[in-house]
Amino acid sequence: MKRTITVTGQGKASATADYVVLSMSLEVLHKEYELAMEMAGRQLALLQDSLSTVGFEKDELKTTSFRMNTEYESVTDGAGNYQTVFKGYLISHNIKLAFDFDTARLAEALSAIAGSPSEPRLSIAFTVKDQTEIKDNLLRIASDTARRKAQILCEASAVTLGDLQSINYSWGEVNLYSKTDFNLGERSMVMMKAALEFVPEDIEIEDTVTFVWEIK
Repeated sequence: MKRTITVTGQGKASATADYVVLSMSLEVLHKEYELAMEMAGRQLALLQDSLSTVGFEKDELKTTSFRMNTEYESVTDGAGNYQTVFKGYLISHNIKLAFDFDTARLAEALSAIAGSPSEPRLSIAFTVKDQTEIKDNLLRIASDTARRKAQILCEASAVTLGDLQSINYSWGEVNLYSKTDFNLGERSMVMMKAALEFVPEDIEIEDTVTFVWEIK
C-alpha cells in the first residue's frame, strides 16, 4: 500500500476594484395580467430613457431575473372569518448595469436613476472586470503553497515527495466584490451631478486546493 501525504494549499490575493455593478429592481402589482405586463414594460422603458440622457445605451441594461407571481392576502369578513383574496399579479424585474469604474460616470448614472419615474430599488457593488486572470493566479498561489508545505514536511520527516496522486478542488464561487458599502439616499443621488472622488476598498480573496502525493 502506498504511503501518501495530504496537504491543503491556500491562496490569498488582493485586487483593485475597476468595475461598477448597479443592480436595480422594478416591481409592478395589478389585478389585470395584461396591464401588469404593460406597466412593467413602461417602467423599463422609463429607466432606459433616463439612463440614455447620460449616454448609456438601452442594451447595456441586462435582465438578471424576471418573475411573475400571483399575490394573495388574508382578510376577515363581518363574522370574523378569514378569506383569501386575490391582490393581483406581481412582476419583479431585476436589471444590471455594469461599466468601468469612474467616479464621474458613476455620479451621472446615479443621478439619472434617482430622477427616473420608474423609481427602482438600487444596490451598488465594486468588482474586477477580468475575473478569470485573478482566479487563475489564486489557484497557482494555492498550488505552490501546497507543494512547498509538502516538501517541508517530507524533509522534516526524512522521506521523499513522490508523484502527485490526486487533486481535490470544490470549484465554488470566489467572492470578487469589494466590501465598500456605498449607499446614498434618493435625494443625495438626484443632486449628485459632480463626481465624489473615492477609491473602493481592495478586494481580498482566498481559495483552497487539496493535493495528495505519494511519499517514499
